[in-house]
Formats: sequence, C-alpha cells, structure tokens
Amino acid sequence: MKELKSDGFTGFRPIKTLEINRVPNRQGLFVIMRPADFTPKFLTKSTAGVFKKKDPSLPVADLSERWVDSAQILYLGKAGPGSQGNRGLRIQLKEIIDFGAGKPPGHWDSRLVWQLGGVGKLIIAWKELPAEELNAALSEYQARFIEEHGQLPYANLVQSRR
Repeated sequence: MKELKSDGFTGFRPIKTLEINRVPNRQGLFVIMRPADFTPKFLTKSTAGVFKKKDPSLPVADLSERWVDSAQILYLGKAGPGSQGNRGLRIQLKEIIDFGAGKPPGHWDSRLVWQLGGVGKLIIAWKELPAEELNAALSEYQARFIEEHGQLPYANLVQSRR
C-alpha cells in the first residue's frame, strides 16, 4: 500500500464506507485491495448482477487457483472518459459496487471480487490520470504485478494492452 501512496493513489476506503460522492469525477486508475487481516472465503454464488443472462459465478476451485496469497491487490482497473466524455472514477466505481450488490452491469469487469465473503472490508484507492495515459499506466501496473507474483491479480481476467 505504501508503494501505491507514493505513486499518487488516494482514497484507501473500505467498500462498505466509501462515500461515492467523494470519489473524483475525472478519469484514472483504481485498485481493489484486501486489508492485511483478510482471509479469502470463496462463495459458491456471486453477489454480482447477471450480465447478458450469464451468471458471474465461477467454481470455487477456479477462484482458489486464481488467488494470489502474497498480494494485497485483487483488481487493477481504469475509468476512462467514455464516448460522451462524462465518465470517470466516480461513475465507474459506483457501477462496480452496484454490480456487486446484484444490479445488472454494463460490464463484466471485477466479477470475481464479488465472489468473496467479507467484500465490504476490501479497500478501494484511485489515482487521477489523463485519458491518454490510462492504457499504458494500467498495462505497466499489471506488468509489475506479474513480475512480482507470476500472474495477474486475482480478479483481473484479461491483461491490458498498451
């Protein structure tokens, strides 16, 4: 977490106490992390909403296989400006949290986060960045994670392209 703070990430709020209106409207990167005392409890059924009639749940064995015990970061994501230029971190994080609460999503990202018990304790942090830097920055953070842990974070299913 110290490395993320020195890289300019702010927020660091548990999901259950996140005040969405305090999240910036601008675009940027965000992370979903576990606190130091978090032990994974994989749920057989995800709390996330159904997407295009597809259940977001994976078998517990698959979740366990993806888990990176040595890592605090569970998901690395980005929030771009969108086609209308009116999206950003606040809207993206609200949609992700709503997705975890069972609402139908407009995306499939972060779905594995919502198959963990105690998800309200997970921590969200963000870093504002210009839209033209998002893909390269996300790719770089994922590459660093892979270098350190040998795979993508638990809930990242696809590696970002530059």
